[in-house]
Amino acid sequence: MTKEKIVDVVAFIDQKQFGSFQITIVVICALIAMLDGFDTQAMAFVAPAIAAKLDLTVSSFGPVFGAVLLGLMLGALVMAPVADRYGRKPIIIGSLAFFGIFSLSTMLATSVPELILLRLLTGLGLGGAMPNIISLTSEYSPARLRATMISTMFCGFPLGAVLGGFLAARMIPIFGWQSVFILGGIIPLLMVPILIFVLPESVRYMTARGDKRSTISSILSKISGDSEIDPNSVFIVTEKKSKGFPVSHLLTEGRAMRTILLWITFFMNLLMLYFLASWLPSVLREAGIPIEKAIISTVLLNLGGIFGALVLARISDRVGPYKILTASYLGAAAFTYALGISGLAFPTLMAIVFITGFCVIGAQINMNALVAEAYPTTIRSTGVGWALGIGRIGSIVGPVVGGFLLSANIGTPSLFMVAALPGVVAAVAVVALSRAKTLVVETAVVSQGEVGH
Repeated sequence: MTKEKIVDVVAFIDQKQFGSFQITIVVICALIAMLDGFDTQAMAFVAPAIAAKLDLTVSSFGPVFGAVLLGLMLGALVMAPVADRYGRKPIIIGSLAFFGIFSLSTMLATSVPELILLRLLTGLGLGGAMPNIISLTSEYSPARLRATMISTMFCGFPLGAVLGGFLAARMIPIFGWQSVFILGGIIPLLMVPILIFVLPESVRYMTARGDKRSTISSILSKISGDSEIDPNSVFIVTEKKSKGFPVSHLLTEGRAMRTILLWITFFMNLLMLYFLASWLPSVLREAGIPIEKAIISTVLLNLGGIFGALVLARISDRVGPYKILTASYLGAAAFTYALGISGLAFPTLMAIVFITGFCVIGAQINMNALVAEAYPTTIRSTGVGWALGIGRIGSIVGPVVGGFLLSANIGTPSLFMVAALPGVVAAVAVVALSRAKTLVVETAVVSQGEVGH
């Protein structure tokens, strides 16, 4: 009797070159992240035009802005555990269709309550997609490139926000504000049938779930590129298989401290980021900088983040994530505080904004890679989704805190000193995270499916 060959799927991916099959997956996920970034920022682009159309003040749009953030939070918290039960692919495609439909529907809104509802529903779809494209990218990337691939993919989010700003500025005067939501809705809907045929399910997830061997061997053959994988092999992932409700496993089996520290870091990071993204142009305008120049700060913040994500990821893949993330958060705190220094020349101020984005957004994107590796395959989307969901609470709190501080007239230096504090807290959390031990009992999770079953 011939002994069955055992193939460790994770080790197989780690040992092979990062080829065209995996590059295609990362590109698809990056395109979804771009659509996510575009649609998340869409309301900021069109709010003045909608306000004029409906005879409203822009200040009345606060709940509309908050609705999409609330939807992002709920979508991540609810849909990530569903993906760990039913797979990454169906949730990505379903989320894409969901936010495409409701983004397209936004053009029909005739009142603020309708906008709030439609943006909330759009946010649910956006929030459901994000943790799963992170998980899928992580599970197809070899360990030596994982942070780089996740960060490269996630750069699509700020890039979508930047490109969306340029496109909206040109489309709204010609085609009206509805055109932004038409574009943001039609593209994801057009992608849905393509993804049904092109996007693979996570091979690590299929192995952990016990899918049929022929399907797993076919995907591994595409990764290998130069050899066929025997479908009679036994495919395994060597990690603990969690059963029951996925969220409960984030706080049990020795993971509680690590999970809580990850949540603190995400919360503080997104609080700081959305504080800056929401109020920086207004604060600069109040400081006497013309609005057309103040708006440049948002673009530079995002561009700095894209650059930071790529640079920090390569360093993380070489030396590990903890020291570089700690330094990034301390840098974020220092340069955020520097934004409050009065009398700075405009070029100097914009350079500080760029470096702040490098640290704040760069660290946030690299945290996605860290959280993806903190959990086994069977609860990875849940772990990523809940970290993003808890972080989204920070994204809601940040603008609110900023508005409160501005109304209190505490002064620009004090304002940015307060804005810098979350960076310090995040740095401390990362240091503690590097020392937290997770008890992991490794077992071989085996694909039991027979050939052709």
